[in-house]
Amino acid sequence: MEQFILALDQGTTSSRAILFDRNGRPVASAQQELPQILPAPGIVEHDPEAIWHTQLRVAREAIARAEISPRQVAALGVTNQRETTILWDRATGKPVANAIVWQSRVSAPICQRWKTEGLEVVVRRRTGLVVDPYFSASKVAYLLESVDGLRRRCERGEVLFGTVDTWLIWRLSGGKCHVTDPSNASRTMFFNIHTLQWDGELLRAMGIPSAILPQVCPSSGMVGVTSREIFGEEIPIAGIAGDQQAATFGQTCFQPGDAKNTYGTGCFLLMNTGTRPVASTNNLLTTIGWQVNNKVTYCLEGSVFVAGAVVQWLRDNLGLIKASADVESLAATVPDSGGVYFVPAFVGLGAPYWDPYARGAILGLSRSSTAGHIARAALESMAYQTKDLVEAMEKDSDIRLQTLRVDGGASVNNMLMQFQADILGVPVRRPKVRETTALGAAFLAGLAVGFWESEESLSNLWALDREFLPQMDANQRSERYRRWCEAVYRTRSWATPETC
Repeated sequence: MEQFILALDQGTTSSRAILFDRNGRPVASAQQELPQILPAPGIVEHDPEAIWHTQLRVAREAIARAEISPRQVAALGVTNQRETTILWDRATGKPVANAIVWQSRVSAPICQRWKTEGLEVVVRRRTGLVVDPYFSASKVAYLLESVDGLRRRCERGEVLFGTVDTWLIWRLSGGKCHVTDPSNASRTMFFNIHTLQWDGELLRAMGIPSAILPQVCPSSGMVGVTSREIFGEEIPIAGIAGDQQAATFGQTCFQPGDAKNTYGTGCFLLMNTGTRPVASTNNLLTTIGWQVNNKVTYCLEGSVFVAGAVVQWLRDNLGLIKASADVESLAATVPDSGGVYFVPAFVGLGAPYWDPYARGAILGLSRSSTAGHIARAALESMAYQTKDLVEAMEKDSDIRLQTLRVDGGASVNNMLMQFQADILGVPVRRPKVRETTALGAAFLAGLAVGFWESEESLSNLWALDREFLPQMDANQRSERYRRWCEAVYRTRSWATPETC
């Protein structure tokens, strides 16, 4: 029987499942929206049970749509929204609280306290990260401090911690596998990316019990099998990677200097730096891309918190469009943004600013401004934020970006991709298979079980859909970016710890 790889792609706003064939082509997929819980400004949560049930439902649906037997699934790979933090009871499997999503700023005061205590330098040196509520550590600390009796239960080993990959695999395996991989572990802020171990000193300084932590396994390798009751058959679980590292792998960015940008809820630019971590002096992150066999690949990363989510905001909060896809036609009603700049710092700013107290702003409005100008400025904000990351990445790596591979939901927007090429001044290349996050998880799982032979064979599967070449005059590019930087400056430190 023909074999396939099943990729589970659990994202911030939806859960997806895609079956891939040996040519790396999707043969069946299913997707379901994941409800957002927004208790207060800057706070974002998910129901862990909703994460599990939506992901299970779409996985079963994808297999049914492909009209195949679960026996034809050679392996399963998991990719996930990163940093999102879940704690659950080891015995019952019941979450102790809602998941705290990577976007949430609820733990900003804890991060400020840790900075005051002098943790920032050691965190940067050992983990490659900055002290920010984006990462899992302060989210865990927040739950330990806010849920009665939780710390004591954690110290007794009664409660488990995991990012979304860990939570899903624990449920898929019937509670037998409490694992993660280095790409996800490196996003917690207490994993040493040099020793590839949980950092005991950081854990003690942060007050996080080591008893709650999962085992760290390679990104590509057998970690267990699904419980027979899940799909009716045991399916090998053989690939794990955080969504952005998975997308980088799916884009076959296997050589140092290769870079991709994903336009999802947020925007994430990763550049392969090879087998050595490159310390950033420009407020980027040094992160683990993946571990295949005994080889660890490192990346520089820039993270933008609000990218595609700005389109959802135009749809849901302002009612300017009925569907997200309508934003391109609305933006096309005007030739340019008319001097309007939209800084979507709804939950603060990520790299290279790392300002949890920044807030969103629309600047440059005049009596002639229309909904089209605002829509166009919203789209352009994704490209400008990517430009911020590229500027910092080129300085850190000493590598001049030659081309940018793109993926994610907003990459289908031709207007945005053309503006991205214009403002960067380099070609932007979009692949035929745009679900590269799921594809990366499939590639990692497939390598582990021999479905694909090597990274070289995977590179041969990458195919170009369209290339966007820069057309903007260099002086215009420079002036527009200068104005963007000025707009960003005006949003900085708008909120305070008291108002967050």
